[in-house]
Formats: sequence, C-alpha cells, structure tokens
Amino acid sequence: QVQLVESGGGLVQAGGSLRLSCAASGRANSVSAMAWFRQAAGKEREFVTGIDITWSGGSTRYVDSVKGRFTISKDNAKNTIYLQMNSLKPEDTAVYYCAARRGITIRIPIEVDAYDYWGQGTQVTVSS
Repeated sequence: QVQLVESGGGLVQAGGSLRLSCAASGRANSVSAMAWFRQAAGKEREFVTGIDITWSGGSTRYVDSVKGRFTISKDNAKNTIYLQMNSLKPEDTAVYYCAARRGITIRIPIEVDAYDYWGQGTQVTVSS
C-alpha cells in the first residue's frame, strides 16, 4: 500500500500563487507516476498534471488550461511531488487530489482509473 498526504491548499486572490505538496509513504518504490487531479463542485474529477517519478524519468504532462501557469516537480529523495500554481484564476477553484500509479508508465495517463492510490484532497479557492 501507498499513502499520499497533500498539503498547501488555501484561499488566494486571482493572479496569486499557491504551492501544493504530496508526500508518498509505504511502498512508494512501487509507484512509477504521480499526478494532480482536481474536482470542482458539481463537476467530475479531471486530470491537471502528472510526472514520471522513476529515478531516471521525469517526463510530465499538463492539461491545456494550466500550461504556462502550473509546474509539477518531484523530489525523489523525499518521495514528494509539488505543484506550483501561478496566475491562478477563479476557475481553478477545486479540491486538488494527489494520485499515484503502480507498474510501468509509458505516457502519463489522464484517466482517473489509471491511478491506484489517492490522497484525501486539499481545497484551493481562488477569489475574483
């Protein structure tokens, strides 16, 4: 089993920045990729960004709506990924979830059911 713990959410004004963290524990060495999803009120959970977290890897993938504003990164020594969110917009308001997947990852998947482990979520609210 892998446990994921997110932190860093909060309330920010439009145009501001936040940094989310997600620390993996347990059998973290079984994980090949980690990602951030978000779910706004009344909407389905959607992929935001993901990263290959193998020691030799590092490829990333972003949904178009956050390209140029959000940056995902990793610290393998800490089994932690980060999401730096800049130029935040009210439409970025959502609960942000960290996710991890086992096995081989060729391309970072965007589907919810491609991930095996989930964090509890952290609220991000962007006021206009």
